Amino acid sequence: MAVKRLVELATTIRSKNAGVNSITFDIIFSNPDNYRMVKQSGALNRETIAQLFGIPDSRIISFVEFDPANAIKFTIRRLKPSGSPGESDIFGSQQYAPLLDLEIELNNIE
Repeated sequence: MAVKRLVELATTIRSKNAGVNSITFDIIFSNPDNYRMVKQSGALNRETIAQLFGIPDSRIISFVEFDPANAIKFTIRRLKPSGSPGESDIFGSQQYAPLLDLEIELNNIE
């Protein structure tokens, strides 16, 4: 079974502030074949995101596979508004780490 980590296939994996109440994540591929492999593997979906981040599916606002840009984007709802007392990442830029080691099985992908 051929397996690669998401960080080995994507060019950019990032998170950023998407307003006061949400954080958005971008996974961008410079190679369309890598994008297609990840998309076809089914390894990255709402259920996986909920598991990786330890959140209920209800916090996932959107999940989009955007073929023209070879990109996958999703947005989650923050527990506390950005910049409020106790909120730990005002810019949302330190939240993407759980995605890096996500294993993508490459078997049976055409």
